[in-house]
Amino acid sequence: MSDGTEEYKGDHIVVRFEAARCIHSRQCVLGRPDVFIPNADGPWIKPDNASAEAISAVVASCPSGALTFERRNGAAAEDRPVVNVVRVRENGPLAFHGELTISGETERLRATLCRCGASRHKPFCDNSHIEAGFKASGEPASQKSEPLSQRNGRLRITPAPNGPLLVKGPLEVCTGTGRTITRTVSTAFCRCGGSGNKPFCDGTHTKIDFRDS
Repeated sequence: MSDGTEEYKGDHIVVRFEAARCIHSRQCVLGRPDVFIPNADGPWIKPDNASAEAISAVVASCPSGALTFERRNGAAAEDRPVVNVVRVRENGPLAFHGELTISGETERLRATLCRCGASRHKPFCDNSHIEAGFKASGEPASQKSEPLSQRNGRLRITPAPNGPLLVKGPLEVCTGTGRTITRTVSTAFCRCGGSGNKPFCDGTHTKIDFRDS
């Protein structure tokens, strides 16, 4: 496709792959190795090797949103989540699942956003945290918070110039193992890698002269 997205058409489902968003979590190749075949001769995604239901379930487990699908029979696309969630990955990115609008872009449901400051594809993660040796717990302490009256709906994420990720909308912040850290409708996440209050911003980006480009 013209935007760099690869498209693989099967009889019942179309799978699309956006390489620039992939963080190689390997949910696809481990979940359906008969469909997602790295280094295959010819197309590496073979959507006729499993049912549309099986493939759509694996695609929906892709944390970065690099994989998406469309049913060819007009059946429903991926369900919007009942709860907007961001999971803090150990020594890695923030994995969002919700009705996301990022930097005013078209809505997406899944995205992994950089929090190490080293990505060359900001605000998205490109696995630069590995090369950079980024260390940040995926299990920060829980904070006192009240249940949200609304848990889903539009989640707007705006990278502040040379600053944090500003998030507006209902969101449950969770550890990598699923424990709730806090619930919020407005917060700022560190993306310079230097905050002393990770995953949240504490103003360190100003002290270290963080630049997002």
